[in-house]
Amino acid sequence: MNNDIIKLTEDFVKHIHKDDTSGHDFAHVDRVRKLALHIAKQENANPFIVEMAALLHDTVDDKLFDEQQAWDRLNAFYSTIDISDAQIDEINHIIRYMSFKGGQNEGKLKSLEGFVVQDADRLDALGAIGIARTFMFAGKFGEAMYDERIAPRKDLSNYRDQSTAINHFYEKLFKLIHLMNTETGKKIAQERNAYMQQFIDTFKKEWHEPF
Repeated sequence: MNNDIIKLTEDFVKHIHKDDTSGHDFAHVDRVRKLALHIAKQENANPFIVEMAALLHDTVDDKLFDEQQAWDRLNAFYSTIDISDAQIDEINHIIRYMSFKGGQNEGKLKSLEGFVVQDADRLDALGAIGIARTFMFAGKFGEAMYDERIAPRKDLSNYRDQSTAINHFYEKLFKLIHLMNTETGKKIAQERNAYMQQFIDTFKKEWHEPF
């Protein structure tokens, strides 16, 4: 039964993200799903709740969609699959509070499954993939690659205000290694964060010393 629900959810998510060019396509969702299931196995989390939340986590992202319309669409989808109200509540809690949102959601997740999916999503924002997604997102929303006149923001209360791709590393990405929840996530984050730091160091060297 769960396999049937997962397949229907995959199809739903693929349709929603089919035209994405911001780094939040189904390939991202699938990587998060695989990372989350790996972490769930190591941390003894409920694999069904983890997989469902990983698949659905960006369907209500207000960076991408009108939030109320997205929740209405998701609730309509739930009515087409055989899933309990308790399971829906668990999944919705995760996808409502797992996003970074300038640090505004810190401390709001309450379940192991939520910690697992949050770690998986954050891991896909790190390393080589994270670098690529950062520049993809910046290009999609008209942000500069780098402008040394614009300092990284310390106040992220208006975290969706435009910045630059490079500033995003300082405003969010380099903070994620300290915000990982699980031991499995922390181990994976170490290597990815180190690679990302090396990239930024090289980027700035080439920017300021092009020959």
